Amino acid sequence: MTVRTTPVTVRVPATSANLGPGFDALGLALDLYDEITVEAADSGLHIDVTGAGQGEVPLDETHLVVRAMHAAFDLLGERPVGLRLTCRNVVPHGRGLGSSAAAIVGGIVAARALVEGEDRLDDAALFQLATDLEGHPDNVAPALFGGLTISWVDGAAAAVERLDCQVPVTVFVPPTAVSTAEARGLLPERVPHADAVFNAGRSALLVAALLHAPHRLISATEDRLHQPYRSTAMPESYRLVRSLRVEGVPAVISGAGPTVLAFARGIDDALPAGWALHHLDVDAEGATVRC
Repeated sequence: MTVRTTPVTVRVPATSANLGPGFDALGLALDLYDEITVEAADSGLHIDVTGAGQGEVPLDETHLVVRAMHAAFDLLGERPVGLRLTCRNVVPHGRGLGSSAAAIVGGIVAARALVEGEDRLDDAALFQLATDLEGHPDNVAPALFGGLTISWVDGAAAAVERLDCQVPVTVFVPPTAVSTAEARGLLPERVPHADAVFNAGRSALLVAALLHAPHRLISATEDRLHQPYRSTAMPESYRLVRSLRVEGVPAVISGAGPTVLAFARGIDDALPAGWALHHLDVDAEGATVRC
């Protein structure tokens, strides 16, 4: 295998996990993109970041894209002497739209594209690596494959089922972040059996609603396993979710929050002051290489 001498550009979509009841299992790729360009250098590490995270993320070996690339290089058995990395970030950080998954998937896809040869990592190996680095597959699955994904782990092996899905999405992004670790820390170790049964049924219904029964989305997006427990960490987001749902709009917390995702259009008037709004569609491609 050899390292190519020309730059590689990778585009990675934002993602939303859980989608209400599908905790740690369902994910959706959205047409809001980060773009990274990587080029082999004679020496050193050179990082330029614009957009989300500019002035906040590290510009050294601990940068998440770089860490992901190095992990992929280790599996490939080849790496450049130096790297030049340019990140053009649009996916907001710490808002529940998969920014860390985008960085990880972008890094490993770029590393594979940068190393040429017959023994390159296949998509299954990339997915496993991304899952290992992220800790769970629900965001990296749609970031890598696009569409609607159902992902799980069998033992130590990550698995995914990808489905084609088109549904209008509006996301309301608050100005302040909530860390995934903080949001997960609010979850109880045990939940009532009735709540687990409730979510199992709603998760199954949600897949059907997203594929061919959109009139079921308001019921299908109900959740009892994670959103109620996290309300204290993002009260404004939960007020918005409740107000939208009262109006019959299927709204949920996106991932660990605090972004609010609604499967609807024409609800711009609900935007709280100081928040950002995006009208999005489902991305069908996932991470793509644009050399």
